[in-house]
Amino acid sequence: MRKTRKTTSTAQAPLLGPRALNRATLARQLLLRRSRMPAKAAVEHLVGLQAQNVKPPYFALAARLDGFAPERLSALMADREVVRIVTMRSTLHTHTADDCLTLRPLVQPARDRELTAFRTKLPGVDLDRLTALARDLVEAEPRTMKQLREALSAKWPDADPQALAIAARCRLPLVQVTPRGLWGRSGQVALTTAEHWLGRPAEPAPAPEAAVLRYLAAFGPASVKDMQTWAGLTRLREAFERLRPRLVTFRDGDGVELFDLPDAPRPDPDTPAPPRFLPEFDNLLLSHADRRRVVPPEYRGRSWQGNQAYATLLVDGFLAGVWKPEADALVVEPFGRLGEERRREVTAEGERLLRVMYGESSYGVRFGTVVR
Repeated sequence: MRKTRKTTSTAQAPLLGPRALNRATLARQLLLRRSRMPAKAAVEHLVGLQAQNVKPPYFALAARLDGFAPERLSALMADREVVRIVTMRSTLHTHTADDCLTLRPLVQPARDRELTAFRTKLPGVDLDRLTALARDLVEAEPRTMKQLREALSAKWPDADPQALAIAARCRLPLVQVTPRGLWGRSGQVALTTAEHWLGRPAEPAPAPEAAVLRYLAAFGPASVKDMQTWAGLTRLREAFERLRPRLVTFRDGDGVELFDLPDAPRPDPDTPAPPRFLPEFDNLLLSHADRRRVVPPEYRGRSWQGNQAYATLLVDGFLAGVWKPEADALVVEPFGRLGEERRREVTAEGERLLRVMYGESSYGVRFGTVVR
């Protein structure tokens, strides 16, 4: 009987089509209109930036913020106000120091599940002892994964070296120390604990309800499954149900229930959405189970090749192509024909991106063929 009432209620909820969801999500993501928000506040609002590579967080903020300069995020990283750490979906993110110390505990159950896949490669390994030893090693001095493998293998020679290092990464909140991640600098990946790097202990994990509210503020309206996809967690339905009296609900075209904050922006579906250049692995494209709010069905899978993601172009708010820097130009490869006016808008946005990221340069914008 409960399921019937819930189904009836969802069927009566207002419908949000793909364009309505697109404009609402772009507004939360600071992509409908660029924000004057400081870089640190933007990283917090967005609940982190995907950061498998060094440059994507910089390009992500360049697309979203008015007045951004790469040196601003780099200075925050150098001052340890933002850090690079594995959190959601077992992937590297750039987070504020405060979020690093709370979000990592929140997603620890997912790291524990990840570790179970390697448990058979760790015969005779006491995980508590491994954790303590790894902590001592990386807090004595930052260590590369190679150094960590070698040190742990000396204690457990029968175990798989890579599994030992992964176990340490799963059990400990390891951050990448600078100069890795700084703009215009290079450096190998060296790790220490978040507590050691930031000089303060980890905070208790936030209540799931608090995480739901932050997720909706940055990615909503969204379903329970959407948030579970973003976080890499399961069993979040109960948190949504506890929040139901404080939220509003909608449904998508498939009848899936969507939750949202009552006062969050939900612009008119016809609100203009200027072109935007996003980096590879941008969270806009990765944080929903149903990506049709950004990715047209006919372009599904077109921004990936194997395990490699392309930097993406949004036109009218939706995925419309990919782009890449070459020796003399930013090369745009649209998935379909762009009219003359759209090409001018894309060119202007590309030229702006180049000025923000590289200052005055001889770089230009060039249109190429579609990657298939």
